[in-house]
Amino acid sequence: MEILRCEGVTKAYGKGENAVHALRGIDLTVEKGEFAAIIGASGSGKSTLLHILGAVDSPTRGSVWVDGQEISTLSPREAALFRRRKVGLIYQFYNLIPTLSVERNIKLPLLLDKTEPETKSFEAMIQTLGLCDKLNALPSQLSGGQQQRTAIARSLLYRPVLLLADEPTGNLDQENSREIMALLKRFNRKLEQTILVITHDELVAKAADRIIRIEDGRIVSDAPAR
Repeated sequence: MEILRCEGVTKAYGKGENAVHALRGIDLTVEKGEFAAIIGASGSGKSTLLHILGAVDSPTRGSVWVDGQEISTLSPREAALFRRRKVGLIYQFYNLIPTLSVERNIKLPLLLDKTEPETKSFEAMIQTLGLCDKLNALPSQLSGGQQQRTAIARSLLYRPVLLLADEPTGNLDQENSREIMALLKRFNRKLEQTILVITHDELVAKAADRIIRIEDGRIVSDAPAR
C-alpha cells in the first residue's frame, strides 16, 4: 500500500536569474511499513524535501500525496492539523518545550486535540524508550539521547501514517546514535511504522532498508541498503 507519492516536485527560492533551485523534479513513492533513508550532502535539497513531505513548506510545482491526501495545496491551518494528526516529525535539535515535563511534551499533540493516549500504549512506549523514571523531568534535566527519545515518543504516540526524521542523530555521540537508529528500526518492525530518515551519514543510512541518494535537488539513485 502506497503511503507517500511525489510527482514532479520542485522548489525554487526567488525568481528569474536570481532563483535558487533546491529541488528539481522529484518523483518518489514510499510503501506502508518501509524504512527508507534519503542521503545527501549539505545543500543537496534533502531537508527541503522533508519539509515539503511534512507540510511544513509547499512545493513551487508538483504534487505530494500522503495516505491518499494531497498535501501540496493545504492552507496553513489545514497543514498544521495534518502535521499534528498524520505525520510525525523528529528534528536534530529535539524541539521540546522547555517549560513542560517529559510526560506533557510527549502527550502534547494529543492534548492539543483535547484527547489522552490509551494508557497501555503510553506505558509501552515510554518503557521501550527507557523514559519511565523521567516523566516529571524537564528537558534541561535530560541527556541528549533522552531528549531525542522524548521527541520520538511524542512523534509516535498518536501512530502517524508517516514518521519523518531530519538528521535525528546529528547532535548525538556514536553510542546514542546507534541506540536511536536501533529504536527506530524496532518501531518499524514491531508497529510496521513507515519511516523516512534524512541524513548525510552513511552509517545512519545503512540502518534503513532502502537508500535514496539526492544531489543538487535530484534523486540520483534509489536502491535497497546493502
